[in-house]
Amino acid sequence: MNKLSKIKNKIVDRNQLKQLVSGWKKDYQQVVFTNGCFDILHRGHVEYLAQAADFGNRLIIAINSDVSVKGLDKGSSRPIQDEYSRALIISALSFVDAVIIFDEPTPLELIQLLVPDILIKGGDYDANCSDKLNKKYIVGSDVVKANGGKVEVISFVPGFSTSKIEEKIKSSK
Repeated sequence: MNKLSKIKNKIVDRNQLKQLVSGWKKDYQQVVFTNGCFDILHRGHVEYLAQAADFGNRLIIAINSDVSVKGLDKGSSRPIQDEYSRALIISALSFVDAVIIFDEPTPLELIQLLVPDILIKGGDYDANCSDKLNKKYIVGSDVVKANGGKVEVISFVPGFSTSKIEEKIKSSK
């Protein structure tokens, strides 16, 4: 299989991902899950995802679909790249094992389906927050913790965000 095919094969649907996770867990591998838009891949994303991968043996990235991004109040210009392009770029990272695109506002349904061992989010969240109405609450953390898993927060790399990159591009015109 050529390299591009290997990258594309990491992009899976729910049934494929459920089978993968089942096999990984049977082999006692720790499954890590995180999600985001990943609109313009930058250093902050790469450092965050690489650190997330270090928490277990298998890393799943759930990517907000174009429809889902539109509902996140990130601005009318977002997403900048279409969902398949974003998924393909993320799947090219060597430490990523599977990528799935989801349409819902949050990845809760995926987390309930997969029950990862470790759920990871970025620095603006709080792993100990249990108030589902609080912006710092990590969606699905209750599911993961109830099944003996862990929830972790990784600090942001200061100065790196898609919004800042977009602003810089717009101001250079």
